[in-house]
Amino acid sequence: MIVNRLLKRFARASFPAALILFSATAAVEAGSPMLQNLQSGEFSSVDDYSQSDKWLIVMIWAHDCQVCEREVDDYHRFHQRHAENDALVLGITLDGDERKPQALEFVARHGLGFDNLIGEPEAVMAYYQIATGSRWVGTPSFLIFGPDGELKAKQAGAVEVEIVENFIAQSQ
Repeated sequence: MIVNRLLKRFARASFPAALILFSATAAVEAGSPMLQNLQSGEFSSVDDYSQSDKWLIVMIWAHDCQVCEREVDDYHRFHQRHAENDALVLGITLDGDERKPQALEFVARHGLGFDNLIGEPEAVMAYYQIATGSRWVGTPSFLIFGPDGELKAKQAGAVEVEIVENFIAQSQ
């Protein structure tokens, strides 16, 4: 009950209260693991999606996460609006090989137009912890990388797309 109230308050909050900001010195340097692209089957890393002229919003999800189910369509539309100009979305599911069929069904059901990588839960959680210097809490979790490739913000739990859009607008 308390967690639900906190998530709702964070989702309605103005940008500074909703995302935990990173300074360049706070971010931990770490290479991202090689994960399989659900759509193409090829292996790549988060670093491969970094572009010098675009923000990268990473949504870490699971096929059975109810909050992910509610938020992913908004991030699909965000990606459609921003991909040509200033921001991309990348999904990472921690469903692993065992639950890959469910992850593929999740992507198909939502018609996701952004790439989604799949990894074993331990590898995805370890990447989050190394990249953020914070312990893993759960799905969804968001990482926001600036056009310079540096981690600018992180958030465990729901984040309305408008908060991300405001963050990008205020950071440019």
